[in-house]
Amino acid sequence: MSSTSRRYRRTACTSLALVLPLAALAACGGGGGGTSADAGSGKGTISVWAHQGQKSEDTALQNAVKSFNSSQSGIKVELKLIPGNDYTKTITATDASQLPDVMEFDGPTMANFVYNKKLAAIDSYVSAKTLSNATAASKAQGEIDGKHYGLGMYDSGLGVYGNKKLLDAAGVKYPTGLSDDWTAAQFTAALKALKAKDSDGKVLDLQENNGLSNEWGTYGFAPIVWSAGGSLLKDGKAEGALDTPAVVSAMKTFQSWKTYTDPNTDGNAFAKGRVALSWVGHWMYPAYGKALGSDLVVLPLPDFGNGPKSGQGSWAWGIGANTKNAKASGAFLDYLMNDTNVTAMTTANGAPPATKTALAASTLYKQGGPLQLFADQLAKPCGDSDITKSCVAVTRPVTAGYPTVTAKFSDALNSIYGGADPKSALAKAARSIDQDFSDNAGYKIP
Repeated sequence: MSSTSRRYRRTACTSLALVLPLAALAACGGGGGGTSADAGSGKGTISVWAHQGQKSEDTALQNAVKSFNSSQSGIKVELKLIPGNDYTKTITATDASQLPDVMEFDGPTMANFVYNKKLAAIDSYVSAKTLSNATAASKAQGEIDGKHYGLGMYDSGLGVYGNKKLLDAAGVKYPTGLSDDWTAAQFTAALKALKAKDSDGKVLDLQENNGLSNEWGTYGFAPIVWSAGGSLLKDGKAEGALDTPAVVSAMKTFQSWKTYTDPNTDGNAFAKGRVALSWVGHWMYPAYGKALGSDLVVLPLPDFGNGPKSGQGSWAWGIGANTKNAKASGAFLDYLMNDTNVTAMTTANGAPPATKTALAASTLYKQGGPLQLFADQLAKPCGDSDITKSCVAVTRPVTAGYPTVTAKFSDALNSIYGGADPKSALAKAARSIDQDFSDNAGYKIP
């Protein structure tokens, strides 16, 4: 797997490597919320599981644990790092009674873990200060029916990186921010103008090298559905949300971009200057910034009628449903979410901080910073259901059935990109999703 996909895996929430575990989650069965979490004494040893990411991330987390342990004498944290490729599979396969007191999880897996009684609500165990300092977008990912089951140290965002030198040479005018975003038609016109000045006519990178029939397909291109006024799910149903005429039309436009797209087999189409535009997320900034310098511009995704949209969400932290020491677990989460630790982690992985204070102070994401666009998008959260024209950052459906949703949508997206009829592909995906939800009583969590 390329370094670009590894960075996506570690910072953009659901990983390419987690597609199979997500699919496995759908067959977990279970059902019924509830928790047997015990507050405990607030002292003693607590076990913590986390995914093993890039070395800098691991070091930031290990340092946070060491600092917490040395800052007081009442609680001792024992940290276990599990390889990222195996992490979700491990949580899925482990009985709830054998899970740790505190565990990290990939955002869209949360609802399924709640459904299978593996996570407890954290509202009673973390401080009001910690909850209030979490960004609205981060809280949207971790909330079910008014209860919070997870909080993240960092978030994610999508955009279009542009090569200013190539755009200017082709006479292409481009957005300066959310207020003057491209329409889908203007984006297509830009591709045509760029093609006229390009030797092979391939001027766009869609991270095709990561594949589309996986979580990158959903994370990267569900924003087209949302921007067209549709949704992956609406009121627990995909039919009438995923397959509307507006979404079908938007997917036909997406399909038309293939002729302009570099397959990016080496993962360097944009960095090497072969293409002028790259549709990807915040995690590519270090490589792109180094390669292009002042020629790098960061643009919002195009607007298909309901405003520009972006995915959001990332790894988060929660409390095991069967813990006997939730109070101590909450104290550790409070510490983990302080400015020092959040800043250290986001410095390590380049992601936008998921706390208000750390985000405001971030060199990359603060007002005037090179990645301000991503912070601006996260400042306009949609949640996962009320996707209006004025909001931007959309949370993927918070449902225990998400594994089915993402599998069926990304399959449809991949087939559309390959030339299939968008109307038929979306209708088939919607029917499959709805059948699965019907078979599982809507994945309701009491």
